[in-house]
Amino acid sequence: MIDVLVVDDDFHVAEINAAYVEKTPGFRVAGTAHTALQTMRLLESREVDLLLLDHYLPDRTGLDLVRALRRQGVRSDVIMVTAAQDVEVVEAALRYGVLHYLVKPFTFDGLRSRLESYVELRRSLRDAGGRTAPGQQRIDRIFGAVRTPPGGATPPAKGWSGPTADLIYQVIARSETPLSAQEVAFRAGLSRSTAQRYLRHLQDTGTLRLTLRYGDAGRPEHRYGASGG
Repeated sequence: MIDVLVVDDDFHVAEINAAYVEKTPGFRVAGTAHTALQTMRLLESREVDLLLLDHYLPDRTGLDLVRALRRQGVRSDVIMVTAAQDVEVVEAALRYGVLHYLVKPFTFDGLRSRLESYVELRRSLRDAGGRTAPGQQRIDRIFGAVRTPPGGATPPAKGWSGPTADLIYQVIARSETPLSAQEVAFRAGLSRSTAQRYLRHLQDTGTLRLTLRYGDAGRPEHRYGASGG
């Protein structure tokens, strides 16, 4: 089993990401953390294979945390899961050896494809173990395993804004009950038509779950919740 530490400042999002990990064969959640300090303390007491790491943490950024862990000799692999899309952040992630970079909000299939490619990477390294010169073909296989498998990501809709999608996702993830489009629009400070467009796309990609609430008369009300399992 591959042990994963899920790190996200939002407790609800961390629970959802942990549920996604548990649904993927061969993986188990070793714990959850919500700050960089908490992450470092957990890693002092146990080793984990993989960090599922958000960039926006309350005490320091996720990439600052990766750099500090490398200085301390922590060799856990890292997959970033974050709303950050700045070129500087992505470039730094590459330089620090982050294996995958998954932009929020994402679907279970999107995360699973990265986890499965991580399994393939470990398998390729294991197969090449003990070889002083594995050869170009095996090296190509190792580097190829880091790439996202085809079909792992869903293309965004026209006019798609990552921060707006993440805002809507966070509003729903923090709610204890499913929300209507009007409630989402009010809490996010958006128009109802904008909220509905994003909700429909997030539902289509599997990030949100649609339920119907029936009243005494008329059409059922559409309500949205996070797809946590």
